[in-house]
Amino acid sequence: MTATAGNARRVAVVGLGTISKYYLGSIHHNPSWTLAAVCDTRSAALKPHRSDTPCFRDHRTMFQEVDLDAVVVTVPNDVHEAVCRDALHAGIPVCVEKPLAVSLDDGRELAALADATGTPLFTAFHRRYNENVLHLADQVRRGGTIEKLTVRYNELIEDHIGADNWYLDPQRCGGGCVADNGPNAFDLVRMFLDDVTVAAASVRRDQHGTDRQAVIELRSATGIPATVELDWSHPGEIKDVDVLLSDGTRLQADMLAGHPGFKSSLWHEYIGILDDFDATISGATRDDGGLPALDLVAQSYHNERTGDLASEGQPR
Repeated sequence: MTATAGNARRVAVVGLGTISKYYLGSIHHNPSWTLAAVCDTRSAALKPHRSDTPCFRDHRTMFQEVDLDAVVVTVPNDVHEAVCRDALHAGIPVCVEKPLAVSLDDGRELAALADATGTPLFTAFHRRYNENVLHLADQVRRGGTIEKLTVRYNELIEDHIGADNWYLDPQRCGGGCVADNGPNAFDLVRMFLDDVTVAAASVRRDQHGTDRQAVIELRSATGIPATVELDWSHPGEIKDVDVLLSDGTRLQADMLAGHPGFKSSLWHEYIGILDDFDATISGATRDDGGLPALDLVAQSYHNERTGDLASEGQPR
């Protein structure tokens, strides 16, 4: 049963970087949740919470000492696997920021562990809750057959990461724009076309090896083409979905429309994440796109290296 004001789920947040504020805001404004603890390796990140929330430097200690109904994992990408694994072993339902892990093998192991322990593992894709995307999905359902789909995810990454410079480290991030923004874009493609595979990938990296720009061509099982355009060097911000229907009608969702403040669309999207996570803990059946998105990331890097199609690969 979904938690109520008198039966709120006790949730901890592990990782207090740039994205954590959206989770914390959603927790504080939703009576289904209560913040039971926070965890970060940095004392400075814990300081604002010390007066009202139990604070920990080590998530394993927190799991042992605090009675938790759930945990939100928003640490750097390369630590996702370790924190999620420890939570699953402790029997604590997990909501993890995309990507599920930095390697497909790690993602598969986490999914297998979640199945073996019977513990929910929920990957957060905030754009699937965007009100404009949901309106577009409703239009498409009523409008006809998709002929082609394009998702653009363009931004200047330095404007978005705050002090979280690990995004620019290809080892910690998992690559760059393909590894980090790619999963959100791939999840949107799957939202409209179901399962897809990578047909071609073009990736451009900076001098540090971080991919800054990419164009990924995808195909659905029925042959419908989709293009994902990713850019971490774009001045300003463009986040949209463009759908061409078979009758020539073109429909679009601008994910930022109606939300003029910087990153302001994220507030309602993260409310959607926690509502869906709550329902998942309560037993609702859903398509967790964490592993399929990670597979598409791996396919993209594999295709870029070899030009071959593959169902798996490793980011370099």
